Amino acid sequence: MKGSWHFVTLNKTAQAWVVKVRPEQRRGFGSVPVRVTVGSSTWETSLFPDKKRGYVLPIKAKILKAQKFQNGDTITMTLARRI
Repeated sequence: MKGSWHFVTLNKTAQAWVVKVRPEQRRGFGSVPVRVTVGSSTWETSLFPDKKRGYVLPIKAKILKAQKFQNGDTITMTLARRI
């Protein structure tokens, strides 16, 4: 994978969860602060709105590499909203 960051499109279930977050709980640009767990990696970031894909999750390439993910893979993750 090229680049240091990749933006993962959330599935319909996760998109529906994000849409339920109240406006006053969002941050700049409509972002939603979350704690993410993918495999053995956990970090804090935000979900960002994308006009074409709904909400996306930025993931560092080093995390994807550590978890041995490739472009096109389906990623199982846990999202928890940060307050």
